[in-house]
Amino acid sequence: MSHLVLLGDSIFDNAEYVAGAPAVIDQVRSMLPKNWSVTLLAVDGNVTADVHEQVKRIPSGATYLVMSMGGNDALGALPQLHSLTPLPMMQALRLLADIQSKFARDYVDILRTVCASDIPTVCCTIYDQVPGLTPELRTALSIFNDVILRECARFQIPVLDLRAICTEAADYSMVSPIEPSNAGGQKIASRIAGIVLGDAARCQIHA
Repeated sequence: MSHLVLLGDSIFDNAEYVAGAPAVIDQVRSMLPKNWSVTLLAVDGNVTADVHEQVKRIPSGATYLVMSMGGNDALGALPQLHSLTPLPMMQALRLLADIQSKFARDYVDILRTVCASDIPTVCCTIYDQVPGLTPELRTALSIFNDVILRECARFQIPVLDLRAICTEAADYSMVSPIEPSNAGGQKIASRIAGIVLGDAARCQIHA
């Protein structure tokens, strides 16, 4: 029997933000055959380093993993990003490089752990069309997405690019605009179901 596990943050653990409508986990279940199991281990508010604890709880017999992480790392970097404003350009870029390097270390640690499990895995980028997001912060998000795309390519892990999926204001929750709405969750769930039903590629480390 196939068993999909969702890891990461509130992109998947979004029940609190959809006002009683189906959350992503419910939407994914509705799109998969009845003989599939779907487990939610993602936790609202978790940063990338927290996903290690989720990985420890992956059920025996899991056949697919989908991970969405990094958004809360970006949120946690906001105070540093705001502190860059009065700095000379090169000094600001050095600080951005430091933020990116820390995220890369945490992200690679998770990818190595997951790939060691030999379970086919898909990773998500961080969406960047959140209502009210400034061009400056959208640009800053690119340093996180650069890590995700580069490292997933290195580990040969397929990527679900949420930037190309959640593109409309209605895709984001009225409760909290950084979370997927019911409509946005439906789009994400549909793509996840399509990928796993198409037999997501197994990840291999190419160091």
